[in-house]
Amino acid sequence: MKIGIIGAGFVGRTIAKLAIQAGHQVMLSNSRGPQSLFSLKPMIGCEIGTAAEAAIYGDIVVIAVPLTALGQLPVTELAGKALIDAVNYYPERDGQVAELDNRSTTTSEYLARFLPESKITKAFNAIRMPDLENDGLPAGDPQRRALPLAGDDLETKERVRRLYDEFGFDSLDAGSLSEGWRFERGMPSYCVRMTKSELTVVVEGAKKFE
Repeated sequence: MKIGIIGAGFVGRTIAKLAIQAGHQVMLSNSRGPQSLFSLKPMIGCEIGTAAEAAIYGDIVVIAVPLTALGQLPVTELAGKALIDAVNYYPERDGQVAELDNRSTTTSEYLARFLPESKITKAFNAIRMPDLENDGLPAGDPQRRALPLAGDDLETKERVRRLYDEFGFDSLDAGSLSEGWRFERGMPSYCVRMTKSELTVVVEGAKKFE
């Protein structure tokens, strides 16, 4: 599978590295242009390009940028694309967004306003990147960690599930895109190591308002 990644920070680079190890082809991009990424090509074996080029390249595209950069995404090139939304909301970095503060919407639904024709699945946001790189275990291991996902497009969700499995994790489908709040920042499951049975209890029992 070809994976385009928009955002070459810690999240984007870690997913790129693991995807290449799993046999996928990857193009990394950022807002500063491919010249700023030239060292990554020999370092991890990825292609580099602009955000628009990464969007066109990918069978699935990872969005791994700060919330404040959503307005700079290549909307036309991402139309109809399967997307992984790995964005988290940090008010201290992103500024206050009232509808995210009061949980009247989710980060993925907020992203969908910028990309209304894309097929978005929330994933890879509820784990620290060192853990994503180091915690993977073979399928069937009783201690295998599980990661949540949420989305409306079944084909995109299946692609995400396969990536989770290839990276060494079980997956928990939390439901539609609007259910992504269950594992956003501040929720009990956020960046906590759990097996699938443990994660199921915590995600299903999450309360939007305490």
